[in-house]
Amino acid sequence: MPRSSRMNLWPHCFPCFDDGDRSGNRFSTVCNFPDDLLPSLGATAHQPPKLRKYLVSPYDPRYKVWETFLIILVVYSAWICPLEFAFLRYLPSAPFVVDDVVNGFFAVDIMLTFFVPFVDKKSYLLVNDPKKIAVRYLSSWFVFDVCSTVPFHSISLLFNEHGHDLGFKFLNVLRLWRLRRVSSMFARLEKDIRFNYAVIRCTKLISVTLFAIHCAGCINYLIADRYPDPRRTWIGAVMPNFREDGLWIRYVTAMYWSITTLTTTGYGDLHAENAREMLFGICYMLFNLWLTAYLIGNMTNLVVHSTSRTRDFRDVVQAASEFAARNQLPQQIEEQMLNHICLRYKTDGLKQQETLDVLPKAMRSSISHYLFFRVVQGAYLFKGVSSRFIQQLVTEMQAEYFAPKEDIILQNDSPSDLYLLVSGAVDILVFLDGTEQVYRRAAEGELLGEIGVLCNKPQSFTFRTTKLSQILRISRTKLLGIIQENREDGDIIRSNLQQVNV
Repeated sequence: MPRSSRMNLWPHCFPCFDDGDRSGNRFSTVCNFPDDLLPSLGATAHQPPKLRKYLVSPYDPRYKVWETFLIILVVYSAWICPLEFAFLRYLPSAPFVVDDVVNGFFAVDIMLTFFVPFVDKKSYLLVNDPKKIAVRYLSSWFVFDVCSTVPFHSISLLFNEHGHDLGFKFLNVLRLWRLRRVSSMFARLEKDIRFNYAVIRCTKLISVTLFAIHCAGCINYLIADRYPDPRRTWIGAVMPNFREDGLWIRYVTAMYWSITTLTTTGYGDLHAENAREMLFGICYMLFNLWLTAYLIGNMTNLVVHSTSRTRDFRDVVQAASEFAARNQLPQQIEEQMLNHICLRYKTDGLKQQETLDVLPKAMRSSISHYLFFRVVQGAYLFKGVSSRFIQQLVTEMQAEYFAPKEDIILQNDSPSDLYLLVSGAVDILVFLDGTEQVYRRAAEGELLGEIGVLCNKPQSFTFRTTKLSQILRISRTKLLGIIQENREDGDIIRSNLQQVNV
């Protein structure tokens, strides 16, 4: 398949891929990846899905902007709907006009939904048949969307001059159905790697809490406002003429009661005065038990997830210290143990090897080539070998970190691995007359233990780091297998080894 054809196929299979984007954005091709359309297996993967005429792609950037705009309108509806329901007996003209305009936008979205294809949950293919799109929408959220968009206040004016009938106000609360869009948005953002998961999660929890406080305060005020005796209400006991006060004073008072009740502070200055308010207070406090448990559980999960590695690290360090003390190990060995544990804690946090392990072999080879090819090619043992041999070698190598004063190879150990010093410093030690002496210091780019590995004899030296060192390691079995596959390169390696030993 020509390269140009493959490139033209990408925008259809992965709509967030922009062939014209050369801005260097590292995440330009993974935006909202869990929601993107995946190509099918086999030959059909080269057949891009074709949208029928008049259909709107759900991955079109303009449609994404439209969805974001609707989210802003949903936030407005979530705030104004309980406020109108509780505080405004006679709806002013300004909110009335704004509500009808907002309803108009959602009515447009209802019509637009009939022209937006959807991804089938079983086949994960884009369904662009208008009949199937219509049947799916009509059998799912259509009725609820229509009910939440009907201008019940305008209809109430046909039966009541001021439009403050309580029954129609209850129907107007159906606009809160639109909150499902916000829930879907948070679910999508939690999977988006461009945003911090903890920040998104905390924002969601704060939003739920504020909405619960807002709704509870509005409902409690409505109960007081509709009670026959205003003085025998929770707000009338402290503000006898509360209906004559401004909207801001009444709203702040209601929010004050809601927050003190939610947080179980309860100063006692605002409390239930009649049976209706007592019943609502009981229901609200029972709801608070669930909400508090939900908030504490989520926050605990976030905190525990962020501190679990530190706790495990301290447990391992304590266990290692107790092991050294119980077995009376020399201080040098104990320091090596603790340094190794500390270094492993730091490198595990990087998850470098885990990241490489989940990638395809070809991708791992490309990364290894970029990181280590020149380092391995510069080693004396591999002077003159083919690039193919070096590529096979770096693919099988693993990068490791060694803490200071940590032994890499011990003298007289059986050869099992070949090491290459990438960065850091390593002392080559030898035992003479029962004492350990420094033979010399290995330079960066130098091989460690190659004679023992290739000649299959015990190691002649001890190799010990003097500072934090990065070292490449390859097992003797894999190294000999690569040499066996490349016999000409193997002869060059033997020649290089003989020249150094001579």
